[in-house]
Amino acid sequence: MSAKRKTTSGIEIKEVYTEPSKMNELPGEFPYTRGIQKDMYRGKPWTMRQYAGFSTAEESNKRYHYLLSRGTMGLSVAFDLPTQIGYDSDHELAEGEVGKVGVAIDSLKDIEILFDGIKLSDITTSMTINATAAILLAMYIALAKKQGADLKQLSGTIQNDILKEYAARGTYIYPPAPSMRLITDVFEYCSKELPKWNTISISGYHIREAGSTAVQELAFTLANGKAYLKAALSKGLDINVFAKRLSFFFNCHNNFFEEIAKFRAARRMWANITKELGATDPGAQKLRFHSQTGGSTLTAQQPLNNIVRTTTQALAAVLGGTQSLHTNGYDEALSLPTEAAAQIALRTQQIIAFESGVTDTVDPLAGSYFIEALTDELEAAALLYIGKIDAMGGSVKAIEQDYMQQEIASAAYQYQNEIESGERVIVGVNKFAQAETPAGNVFRVDDTIRLHQIEKIRLLKAGRDSVAVAKNLKNLKAAAIGADNLMLPILSAVESYATLGEIADVLRSVFGEY
Repeated sequence: MSAKRKTTSGIEIKEVYTEPSKMNELPGEFPYTRGIQKDMYRGKPWTMRQYAGFSTAEESNKRYHYLLSRGTMGLSVAFDLPTQIGYDSDHELAEGEVGKVGVAIDSLKDIEILFDGIKLSDITTSMTINATAAILLAMYIALAKKQGADLKQLSGTIQNDILKEYAARGTYIYPPAPSMRLITDVFEYCSKELPKWNTISISGYHIREAGSTAVQELAFTLANGKAYLKAALSKGLDINVFAKRLSFFFNCHNNFFEEIAKFRAARRMWANITKELGATDPGAQKLRFHSQTGGSTLTAQQPLNNIVRTTTQALAAVLGGTQSLHTNGYDEALSLPTEAAAQIALRTQQIIAFESGVTDTVDPLAGSYFIEALTDELEAAALLYIGKIDAMGGSVKAIEQDYMQQEIASAAYQYQNEIESGERVIVGVNKFAQAETPAGNVFRVDDTIRLHQIEKIRLLKAGRDSVAVAKNLKNLKAAAIGADNLMLPILSAVESYATLGEIADVLRSVFGEY
């Protein structure tokens, strides 16, 4: 008898599945297990995004034009750590981090440079930003207004998911309550002014990157989504309106069938969660998601093997019904992706879309005994977690009690032990390893770019209307102390060229830091 086999979440895999499928639902129909559209990719392929941003706005703008010229359909902007936690590039805590893991954005001026020559009305933009999401969205809106774009037609996504920052990633600024206020203020503002904008991308990606299992990623992400729904409902917002603009961001790892089943289970679970909370409009019940191949699965050893890993993961995301997809560069365990690696990553998606045939029918693995059983098992295991979180009082309480953090840390520890013992094979790392010469062609960001950013800030402050800036920051503080929606005063401050750090500091002065 062969040894037992399990998924990465510990679900035992039978040698053979023989029970007939119980599935009789259709794609585009509640609870959307088989996809949120009737025709899925027969109508049009998923959006092929490339996640990019590094150094200065000038340098990132060149990469964006490069990607768009090669068939990228949507941009995903990476921001550096100071931008993510509300510090200008001239802040002492920004030293050594400016432009390293994303582009440095200090003011509206940088956003104008970042999208120079790119009409915002012609693209969709996803911004991986959380604690300062309202500020970056305001900058994007300000630029769109300058370009003469119709804000009602502006399309894109801000991540804006602070709960997973407390649980897994760490780029939070304010305590949970004011952070949730900022998020629901964005919901309220965009429901009226930017009806096509996705106001939050509830992220399981970083939960998985922190070491969670697939089940934990599924459970914690949807539990956070449930918390955002309840926060918006408590503010008096209509779930049939704001829930249509919620999207999700999932990771796609190496266990091919488990990942496909995870995406299918997520749709079914979310449809039922929204329905239980009062959603009656099908658009408010549908889980739409972006996916990205696993960063933590990339290896510095034998990096070309990562092309195969990324292809397998991307194929799982497509078979699972993703709405948009980013594929990682094969060299990202060594550095920011080179242009060659970024091009191969994009070509990987294009080959899947146009050569593999997997887009010819909707949900091609539906009815597979294994896939259907695994979808059910992932859902059941995730619902057990959500039940525990609900009993604690929801995601915010669970995070405050360190529950999610401890569960993720335990899973990560177990996974690493399995690698070190050889129980879990990582090709080129703990099996089939070989002597290698150090990689030569890696992409590094020069530390001197901080000096460039500091000079830009100096010139900006010298040339702007300082009286208008002071007035707008004062108005923002008054709004933060009160109960007004914060998006309008943030937008006014941005348009007067207040810096990101100045705006974040005003909010720090009222809300405090967590």
